[in-house]
Amino acid sequence: MLCSSRRTRHALVLGFTFFLMFGCLPSWAAEKTRLRVDDYQIDAELIPHTHKLTARARVKFTALETLNIATFELHNALRVTKVSDDAGKPVSAERGVQDSSVRVQLSRTLSKDESSSLTFEYDGTLDSADESPVQGLKVAAINDDTSYLLYAGRWFPVSGYGINRFTATMNITVPAHMVVIGSGKESEGTPLPAKKGTVAGLPTKTYSFTWDKPSFPGTIVAGTFQEFKSDEAGVDLHVFFKPNHQNLGPQYATTAVKEFTYFVTLYGVPPSNRLRVVELPDDTLPSAWAPEIAAIASRAVTEKVNYRLLANTIAHQWWGVSVSPASVDDWWLSDGFARYSEARYIENAAGVAGLEEAVKDMSVGALAYDTVPLATVGKLDIFSPEFQSLATDKGAMILHMLRWVEGDQKYDLTMRTFATKCAGKSASLDDFRAIAEQYYGDKLTWFFSQWLDSTGAPEFKTKYTVYRLGNNKGFRVVGQITQDLDLFRMPVDLKIDTDGKTENKRIEVVGTDSPFTIETFGKPRRISIDPGNNVLKNSSDVKLRASIQRGQAYVQQGDLAGALSEYNKALSVSKNSSLAHYRIAEIFFQQKNYQASANAYRDSLNGDGEPRWTEVWSHIQLGKIFDVTGQRERAVGEYRQALQTNDNTQGALDEARKYLQKAFEPEKAK
Repeated sequence: MLCSSRRTRHALVLGFTFFLMFGCLPSWAAEKTRLRVDDYQIDAELIPHTHKLTARARVKFTALETLNIATFELHNALRVTKVSDDAGKPVSAERGVQDSSVRVQLSRTLSKDESSSLTFEYDGTLDSADESPVQGLKVAAINDDTSYLLYAGRWFPVSGYGINRFTATMNITVPAHMVVIGSGKESEGTPLPAKKGTVAGLPTKTYSFTWDKPSFPGTIVAGTFQEFKSDEAGVDLHVFFKPNHQNLGPQYATTAVKEFTYFVTLYGVPPSNRLRVVELPDDTLPSAWAPEIAAIASRAVTEKVNYRLLANTIAHQWWGVSVSPASVDDWWLSDGFARYSEARYIENAAGVAGLEEAVKDMSVGALAYDTVPLATVGKLDIFSPEFQSLATDKGAMILHMLRWVEGDQKYDLTMRTFATKCAGKSASLDDFRAIAEQYYGDKLTWFFSQWLDSTGAPEFKTKYTVYRLGNNKGFRVVGQITQDLDLFRMPVDLKIDTDGKTENKRIEVVGTDSPFTIETFGKPRRISIDPGNNVLKNSSDVKLRASIQRGQAYVQQGDLAGALSEYNKALSVSKNSSLAHYRIAEIFFQQKNYQASANAYRDSLNGDGEPRWTEVWSHIQLGKIFDVTGQRERAVGEYRQALQTNDNTQGALDEARKYLQKAFEPEKAK
């Protein structure tokens, strides 16, 4: 049967939110789910001035096995004041701070498939990441300017996080000057006088949102926004940006409509033709999504539209809102699918060259932490960079390779059929594989086993001999492709550059040695293996970039020694890597080891110059070092050299002009 239904789902695993661009649920969440939440009825009041949330949530649920204790997750900053059963009788609840849990002793034992409800009353202050269920990340905050209650923040009692689809009605009361964005049918109440205990003298307004198709309508954003509307191409689009970005609304709306309609052509109709593009503060995630919502951080709202991030977030309306993973091992069916959807839109907007650059990025991510098979990724801590690289980038690369194996037409039919047949349901690898095999016309066990049940990727090499054929008939190339994975099997493209026409031939690579014979009219000059990057493979460049990516992950975790170790591994692959030297210089600068930092920035300038922005930023950073060490004249010289590059990556030229006017001063320790 295609797609796991809500009724037949078994042995569910607690997931992490695929509303994020990176993982955020610690490993303790990987436990069996004993109940399924069916519906929420939530009344919540946001009091921005005091950062307070007061809420009442009625949770309807069904037992998946005999049940006498119901366990939910709830943000640790929220205090449960009362829990009642379906008869209104109070029941006892125990708070677990370590796993952000609430364990409720039911008033009676429920049999398997029996439904009941609990009503939670709770309140608390949400203004920091200190008690966040996502370690170190603020995913729920109530503030005067913008309040956000992301599903990741577990601001209501959650079970089967990211796996358990549910319906919801949410009534959100806020100060009357605020706008509330949520999922589903919306109704806006009449402003009411301020209740006692809220901000004195401020009237309030209640917004109601009803989402009646099982999904993940768990995100609320409230604040002061400028709204831009568009109904182009039949998309009911609303852009909610902060007042300082209101002039950017039209161009983001245009881009969002293009991306939304492009995905419609690929995957069919989404759960709704309504979309709200919302600006989030920079103190939370880079992006988030929910039914009818695509939220991006303020730093991504620039004059040059970040169409890649926007495309990825919008693609989750199909891969997440509509089709969701049946278990954490199937997580790539959401995040990987959205990532490759982003790549497809890049191809649509920037051509084959744009796709190739995206594939290079995905290949690095896919192999940066290739430690466990993707099919058993649930064994990893979902909070880890390892999990994210596998589920997102390797998942995307599997789709890219499946497209190569099937061909564009069959691949597009596979994706559209999967999106249609599994719409509104959770899905597993088996569901997807059955549809892929239907259009491929044969079993794909070899393909999925190789890329999901195994680790590693080939590093191709070739050796060949060229023979001249008589009677002016051209040339024959006899050779073999070698790689080190004994069980490997994939079709691989060979490109033969000749004195005349370039030749291409598809070779079935099986095992460590695969012979080939090719005849050409012109004399062969060079043979390239997989020039279009259709196959996930290792190379010196991938190893270099993977080490740098791992180093950056260590930096984000505060492990500078681990980061330096990875950057030095990158230099062992390529001692002239400007990027590796630059990253090392950043660490020394952060440690205030200015001499070592300056040496590394100079090494970056004398390196391979890749990527190009390392030049301008190395000059700027050297200028800062000279300013800090009291050498203003030398600092000015570096800032001027930065300007001469004419490279404004990440506002580099503006930064250089700023410090030409006034010397750089390091921030004082707080």
